[in-house]
Amino acid sequence: MKKPARRAGAAVRGAAPPELRLEHTPMSDIIDALAGGQVTATALTEAYLARIAACDRAGPALNAVRSLNPDALAIAGKLDGTRPSAKRALAGVPILMKDNIATSDKQPTTAGSLALEGARARRDATIVKLLRKAGAVILGKANLTEFANILAIDMPSGYSSLGGQVKNPYAPALMGDHDIPLVSPGGSSAGSAVAVAAGLCAASIGTETSGSLLYPASMNGLVTVKPTVGLISRAGIVPIAHSQDTAGPMTRTVHDAAILLNVLAAQDPLDPATQRQKRPADYTAGLARDAMRGARIGVPSDPTDPLNDRYYGKLQPGWARVMTDAIKVLEDLGAVIVRANIPTRGWLGGPGTGMAVLNRNPLSSSKGNPTGSPIVFLYELKHGLNLYLKDWATNTDIKTMADIIAFNAAHAQTALRFGQDLFLAADLTRGDLSEREYKSARAMDLLAARTRGMDAYMNQHKLDAVLFPGSSGCVISAKAGYPSIMVPAGFISGAGDKETPDYPLGITFAGRAWSEHKLLRLAYAYEQASNMRKPPPGLPAL
Repeated sequence: MKKPARRAGAAVRGAAPPELRLEHTPMSDIIDALAGGQVTATALTEAYLARIAACDRAGPALNAVRSLNPDALAIAGKLDGTRPSAKRALAGVPILMKDNIATSDKQPTTAGSLALEGARARRDATIVKLLRKAGAVILGKANLTEFANILAIDMPSGYSSLGGQVKNPYAPALMGDHDIPLVSPGGSSAGSAVAVAAGLCAASIGTETSGSLLYPASMNGLVTVKPTVGLISRAGIVPIAHSQDTAGPMTRTVHDAAILLNVLAAQDPLDPATQRQKRPADYTAGLARDAMRGARIGVPSDPTDPLNDRYYGKLQPGWARVMTDAIKVLEDLGAVIVRANIPTRGWLGGPGTGMAVLNRNPLSSSKGNPTGSPIVFLYELKHGLNLYLKDWATNTDIKTMADIIAFNAAHAQTALRFGQDLFLAADLTRGDLSEREYKSARAMDLLAARTRGMDAYMNQHKLDAVLFPGSSGCVISAKAGYPSIMVPAGFISGAGDKETPDYPLGITFAGRAWSEHKLLRLAYAYEQASNMRKPPPGLPAL
């Protein structure tokens, strides 16, 4: 297996490594240090727990970690004699899970809901089993937007009734009205992203239905992979919509994301979508600095007036500059840039594109919403959530979505700060996916996003990938069930506010189904040439 070129300062197996700075160290370097015996699983776990105490519970109080695994140190102790290998690639590596992913240990699985505060899972989610088998230390659960941002239309990113508000580590002190951060942490995988950016874990796992991995990764200067639906099992994940739901890694580097995909991508009889899976033997193979040479990259823009502020600047100040700089890097690497409007109009959204945009006009179509209505989400939500509560949840009196709605209404002062209008709308459906409106909406999503959208665009221009600023292109890939990879691309200012510090913006490489390997190679080449990630300033060092 050909390994990617090592970064300057990276540890080499068998050699004395540089001091491990948890705030900055890629997971691959941590694996090298574990394999070389320069650090133990226990020492790493203790260090991350200390950093959580210093940055998450105290100091800037980022609130990224909802709960800690009380058995984490015991698990790490048992792994101290086991070094990472081909069969146990993550032996001793501390990882955080988003708190909508079931773990059968002493940690509740709550989706951030007061209604599920004490709920446990009967068994591990499939991806948790795979991580444990690979030797990972499940450090704890990360905060999230409640129910992955499908509870209420106006729910802020990173807020839940149980976990409170997650803060962006690049501007943790700047809070606006109602204690909502002025610089969003992104959602719904806010805690998963903030924890990695702030050095609270080696890596984390988040989930996405539409933008919930890509948006927080962009806002926190991280790499993430929103995979093809079916590459990673969803069994044991509190659902929104089975047609779009997926889990994915959140890391500091593309190489780290590829390592985690090697572990997470597996067929699972509990998730029929994984039976169609197509994957290479090793996602890290082929990562190379010259992988961009000759690649055709589509940039959705007016070819007569490319990358001006009327096209990208309307989304957020600074986007045009970051995109222009990123495209220059791609061209210098030998890519062919193809500027053309994407066939399906309206797929380019704003900074919070995804669930935040889709949370409009429940159970009714909206001509004013360019990304469509959440009809599919609401029908699939009731169906999927009721099945999860029946099959996976224990130690709780909550058995159905209706029970959650009733609990919230009875505890409205604490549980319903932003309401539950989306749940109320979803509860109006039959819950069996038999309605004609649902079937029609899902068919139209596939037609628009696949046949007339990504497939048509990429085929017409013979593209290897499509490039979007931030998470602005997440909706079309999400509805199609196609993959996207986010990479740090620069920093933007707080919309002209001199008091708001610069914060990250990423770029997204999107492609056809099962093209993760190709997208990783392109993202790696860009990452190595641009080197745009910078850790959050001002956090205490360990």
